[in-house]
Amino acid sequence: MKKHSLFREFLILQRSIPGIVTALFVVAIISMNLLANKSISLPVSWLALDCGFIFSWLVFLLMDIVTKRFGPKAATLLSVLALIANLFVALMLFIGAKIPGVWGESFVEGSELVINTALNNTFAGTWYVLMGSSVAFIVSALVNNYLNAAIGRKAKKDSFGTFALRSYVSTFIGQFTDNLLFALIVSLHFFGWSLLQCFTCAVTGAIAELFCEVLFSPLGYRIVRRWEKEGIGEEYLRYRGEIPDGSAAGSI
Repeated sequence: MKKHSLFREFLILQRSIPGIVTALFVVAIISMNLLANKSISLPVSWLALDCGFIFSWLVFLLMDIVTKRFGPKAATLLSVLALIANLFVALMLFIGAKIPGVWGESFVEGSELVINTALNNTFAGTWYVLMGSSVAFIVSALVNNYLNAAIGRKAKKDSFGTFALRSYVSTFIGQFTDNLLFALIVSLHFFGWSLLQCFTCAVTGAIAELFCEVLFSPLGYRIVRRWEKEGIGEEYLRYRGEIPDGSAAGSI
């Protein structure tokens, strides 16, 4: 493979990936981390789960789609872009929360100050939540993307069954890694969770997100096939040396 600039590769990748995919990916990352502030009330004390899983399955499905077409490095570069965007939005929300003013939802007689402070704290976030979510996400993205690609290279057929296998395995392990790292970094030390709660949260979260992956993987497979048919991403694949100039792009 020819030597090339990482920055130039990134620029070509951003031209090659459909804009809606990048937009959805960034929005899902931001929403996932914001909703992670809300724990779900469950009937058993040893089980813990947060609302971030509403979007986290979409994050991993998009990573699987990008990995299938463009390769694990491309999916990881997209993840870094989304992480930077999330940090930028977190900074803007922090500034917004610190600006003097009153939230519309705080107009409850006798509770204005309490509610307004709670909303400011929610949107401003805390350094340990941001740190934990960032570390957990980038590690899980690396695990998901390269495991997905490794399974794909071992497969003999390029079919939906292969796409499903590589997606399901990488999603479950990647989601488990994400959930467990966040729980150990943040929930264990700052939210008072037990080690059992951290582990069960990681497992149950991964199962819930895997269910969504199973549900939507046929759509993901059709998207990849359409990209291949329409030649989407060929500029990037040629730059990477995955296909020669003048040839149609295949799958990774």
